[in-house]
Amino acid sequence: MNSAAPFRWMLLMGTALVAAFTGLGGWLWHIQVDQHARFRALALANLQRMAVHPALRGAILDSGGTFLAASVPVKTVCVDPTLLGTQQVLVARTLAPILGIAEGQLLQRFVPQARTNATGKVVTNSYVVLKRKVQLHDWLQVTQAMSRLSFGLDERHLRSRQRSACQAIRERAVFGEDDELRQYPSGSLAAHVLGYSTTDEREGDQGRVAETHGLSGIELTMDQVLTGVSGWSSSGEEVAARRGQNVILTIDAGVQSIVETEIQRAYEQHHPGSVTALVIRPKTGEVLALANLPTYDPNFYSKASASALRNRAISDPTEPGSTFKVVVISGALNSQAVSLNDQFDCENGQFRFEGLVLHDHKPYGVLSVLNIITKSSNIGAAKVGIRLGKSKLYQYIRDFGFSDLTDIPLNGESRGYLRSPEKWEPVSISRIPMGHELLVTPLQMAMAMAAIANDGRLMRPILVAKVEDGNGRVLRENHPEPIRQVVSPAAARLMVTALKTVVEPGGTAPKAKLDYFTVAGKTGTAEKWVNNTYKSGVYFSSFIGFFPADDPQLCISVVLDDLHDTDRKAGHYGGEVAGPVFHEIAERVAKYLRLQPELQPDSRTKSGSDLLTAASPGFESD
Repeated sequence: MNSAAPFRWMLLMGTALVAAFTGLGGWLWHIQVDQHARFRALALANLQRMAVHPALRGAILDSGGTFLAASVPVKTVCVDPTLLGTQQVLVARTLAPILGIAEGQLLQRFVPQARTNATGKVVTNSYVVLKRKVQLHDWLQVTQAMSRLSFGLDERHLRSRQRSACQAIRERAVFGEDDELRQYPSGSLAAHVLGYSTTDEREGDQGRVAETHGLSGIELTMDQVLTGVSGWSSSGEEVAARRGQNVILTIDAGVQSIVETEIQRAYEQHHPGSVTALVIRPKTGEVLALANLPTYDPNFYSKASASALRNRAISDPTEPGSTFKVVVISGALNSQAVSLNDQFDCENGQFRFEGLVLHDHKPYGVLSVLNIITKSSNIGAAKVGIRLGKSKLYQYIRDFGFSDLTDIPLNGESRGYLRSPEKWEPVSISRIPMGHELLVTPLQMAMAMAAIANDGRLMRPILVAKVEDGNGRVLRENHPEPIRQVVSPAAARLMVTALKTVVEPGGTAPKAKLDYFTVAGKTGTAEKWVNNTYKSGVYFSSFIGFFPADDPQLCISVVLDDLHDTDRKAGHYGGEVAGPVFHEIAERVAKYLRLQPELQPDSRTKSGSDLLTAASPGFESD
């Protein structure tokens, strides 16, 4: 054996090792020196993201400043599975109790998944949402728990820069993005006014953005006002988010609460398909309350039925029945076609016209125009309509706002339905005056009655009082807006005279009478039109009134729809079922708003001091 062979072998191996280490050193030099800037940028890109800061949505408040809808900052908790390495189980076990998600579900989301992007490059998923709408105190627990994880390293023996890198990886592995949680502190209060909202995620110019937008009610119609402008931050640069503007409503939370309480009692007592109520200031058109049953909680709107979501005050037109008689009578008074003292033969309850018989609910003989309102005679109203004439009747109907949108800032409003005169049947002139052959919404009918209360001036309903910025600076304000003078003040006052008799003994709604205020109002009871016929035993029953009658401060509408009384024993007339609800709402609201009584109490009524008892701000205190 050649003794030089081992030496040559060792020399060869040494030369190879030197060459290898020289190459490795050169490669390390190339990476750490020549390509330092490039790889540093790549590392920063992996550990830094564009952080988008969504703007908080503006609040919705009642007229007294009570928050009805507001947003609070929360977090969307995300994970980058590519940075978890072999620590998926450890991270899942740490986060599961905080987020309230099972470990197994978290582990499924921690698995890196490869996909080919639009450019044909294979990439892994670096953004996976773990949970949305995480409260800030829970997010703090997440960050604290993650900071305590070692990821298998004893960081005490690492240099400061290395420890910082480990912390950066932990922060990037599980990270939070700004989000907001829309809350409705009073639950279902004014649900059909407020509406509801949802949060969607989209890719924006500055990164992924979570945006809250309205789906119904004020949340939808005032969405652009409520929505703010998102901000962002990255690599030391930052643009602050600008929160949305606040919407101040004319709704009074105290009045709304009273109304909702009273219609709930009526709902439980009479079991109608629905109940709707409105409280309006007739001189300004301000809506103080708008309520429907069934209703829902906007915090959990996805659990509500389609029936509960319907805003029946504006979206469900129906034949109004006898409340509509105020339109034909006031029009005839304004045109001087009749006076309150004019007499009409009501045919003892049966009037044959154009081959069909029109009935009254009781057999009346000769009635004055005033008593036609008092007794709510269909035949009397029909004969007044016939005297007024088709074209004038149609014009007054249109002038009162029927078949038009009221332009209340809520979605889903119906125009109702009204045929033009050339499409009327010969019998229509006798049926329309009693509230048949046309469809109107509760809001349209309430605004028409409010016009009578307001000296014949029809007002546009106001629901949004003003818009403010976060500092309370008024950016926009809505003022009372008259639409038109429908009838003269003199004709309106004559109509008020007649409407006062409705709540007196002998009228159709004595149960609506108030102890301390003179009431003017009108009942309505109409059989429901179901499957192309009037359904016996199913009714639309209502009462609309205002007080004090000669200086009206409030107009209140109460409607019970789809009310069943097949044996006619449970009660279905508007004066029987809606009148008492009006009475309770009116008495409580008058007390809450501290309206000055106009009538002196007698021995049968409460003391005047009781009426003036102060209620707590915001909500009535029983």
